[in-house]
Amino acid sequence: MNTVTQSETLALSAVAAAAVLSTAAITGEFVTVPEVAPYELHLIPLSRLRPSSRNVRQSGGTAIPELAASIARVGLLQNLTIITSPDGQWFEVVAGRRRLAALKLLVKRHKLAKDHPVPCLLVPYTSARTVSLSENVQREAMTPVDELFAWKALVAEGRSLEDIAADFGVTPLVVKRRLRLANVSPRLLADYQQGAVSLEQLMALAITDDHAAQEAAFYEVPQWQRHPESLRDHLTHDEVDASRDALARFVGVEAYEAAGGGIRRDLFADEHKGVFLTDAGLLEKLARDRLADAAESVRAEGWGWVEVTPRVSSAELHAFQRARRSRREPTKAEAKRIEKLEAEQARLQDKLDDEDDDLSDDGAQALHEELDRLGDQLDAIEQTLVVYDPGIVAMAGAVVSVDPMGAVVVHRGLLREEQVKALRAQAQPIPDAHARGEGEPAEAPTSRGGLSEKLVRRLSAHRTAALQAEVARHPRIALVALVHQLVQRVILGGYGASPINISATPQDRLEQHAPDVAEAPAAQGLRAVREAWASRLPGDPKALFAELLAMEHEELLSLLALCVGLTVSAIAQRENETPAALLAQAVGLDMPSWWTPTAAGYFDHVSKAKALEAVQVFAPGEVQRLAKLKKAQIASEAERLAAGTGWLPQVLLTPEVSEVTEHAEAKSEEVDEDTKTGV
Repeated sequence: MNTVTQSETLALSAVAAAAVLSTAAITGEFVTVPEVAPYELHLIPLSRLRPSSRNVRQSGGTAIPELAASIARVGLLQNLTIITSPDGQWFEVVAGRRRLAALKLLVKRHKLAKDHPVPCLLVPYTSARTVSLSENVQREAMTPVDELFAWKALVAEGRSLEDIAADFGVTPLVVKRRLRLANVSPRLLADYQQGAVSLEQLMALAITDDHAAQEAAFYEVPQWQRHPESLRDHLTHDEVDASRDALARFVGVEAYEAAGGGIRRDLFADEHKGVFLTDAGLLEKLARDRLADAAESVRAEGWGWVEVTPRVSSAELHAFQRARRSRREPTKAEAKRIEKLEAEQARLQDKLDDEDDDLSDDGAQALHEELDRLGDQLDAIEQTLVVYDPGIVAMAGAVVSVDPMGAVVVHRGLLREEQVKALRAQAQPIPDAHARGEGEPAEAPTSRGGLSEKLVRRLSAHRTAALQAEVARHPRIALVALVHQLVQRVILGGYGASPINISATPQDRLEQHAPDVAEAPAAQGLRAVREAWASRLPGDPKALFAELLAMEHEELLSLLALCVGLTVSAIAQRENETPAALLAQAVGLDMPSWWTPTAAGYFDHVSKAKALEAVQVFAPGEVQRLAKLKKAQIASEAERLAAGTGWLPQVLLTPEVSEVTEHAEAKSEEVDEDTKTGV
């Protein structure tokens, strides 16, 4: 209710009384006015209002600033309900405590006068609790969906997002989010209203406006694949996640957009996530263009060939051999420069570590950036100290790429097989047997301590759970794995190693190796789908056989995949073991989607040196800072820095594609070609 004058109040009372008497005269009825009525509407100065202990609502009182902003924009739309205080000096609010708090906040912010007149309904003292309870009980809130459609209707009327946000004391982002939810498929909104779809699932589905895609992502997958993150991944599987992709970090979202690249934004993600690039081809082109200058600099070094490959996998690098290299001693000038840079690094690090130095967040960030800059200069000098035989440089080559952190990386001294043969024929120094990462020494690095058997079992238990979930999602691979084992045992009479337990004993006691695996997404999903099947299938063997006979082919394959998946075991004993490697390759096991390195799950269980070794991979610029921290602090910082990088310890890595899987892909292509030609 907006401002009401005293004369208007008296007029309203007179009209109400006349209406009652008129009705009584017409009907001839005797009118009895209840003891608590008539109530009186007054304009009371805000300074004379205070909360009442007779207000039945004792909790709540949230979102006061938002309510105050709304009152400032559109006025007080509902009067307060009051009683007179026993001393007669105050009026106590028995209904409308949030409104009173919002009005007083506006006074504090100098947007209302202290004596601002407030419309109030005065009720008898004896009716206070009844009136307070009635106001709170005899009202019905809008349904969430009705509220979403109301926000949408405001925009349809031509209201701007900024005006709507100001009216309700929220940010424009809140308005955008509610409008995005209002645009979700009507079928999904109806199920949300019935409780069949959660708000988190609705927010994940709202990443696209395509109703058909939303419904397919939700209704056409098993229940256990309806986790919000899974739904979001399903709808963006052809797009590039800018928060996790190396090329996106390298090119930059702004440069990509400036080049005309499409963007999909998840309004419900935090500020550092939720940006998806829809044109992967353009992103790679922009990366190639930016790498061109670096490639020219590398060519000037005299290499026989230089390739620009924005995304280069370890498998592609493994196809090369590396030319032998050595490290020359720095000149006096270089040594002096190195010493100066290292001294400056130490000084800045000491300043960061000084607890008595009251650094602001911006100041600390500036110091970290300066440390990164000094580290880059030291790396550049170190690179100049690596030397190759001149004859090999003219024959070998380099690949210019982008590392996982989005920085330029150059893999020098690469030799193709024909070049290795030529060197051998010329009696040149034999290159290293395998390709190594850029910056590694020619000799084998000193071991920093491997993982304990207990930790290896723990990590491989998570890998087993993830592999079980992936096999359950790939019926054809499950069928291949099952037939493969049957053929070995039944037809070929062999007992080769296999991750499949043909005796059909479920491998579901992974908690004995990893206490936290039960809460892992893979284990939770498998448990849900297993329980769903268990509740559906009959326990009697005969009835079960009949049920299976009646099943559609695809449904039967899905059940087979689940059963096979649950028999998978990939528990390792040592860090360099990778059980079920072929199976993992076949299903495309992506462990970063199933496991994230945390302090409790990994870094607390390894040595300080091993933790820093990991940080060197996903955040090399932070190693020197972390090296001075205590073990627990390193573990906590490593967890934070590893988030979103996709880093995995060796025991969780899937070996590169082998000749076996390449042969399978080739045969599959032959079958497809035969099918096309009718053979």
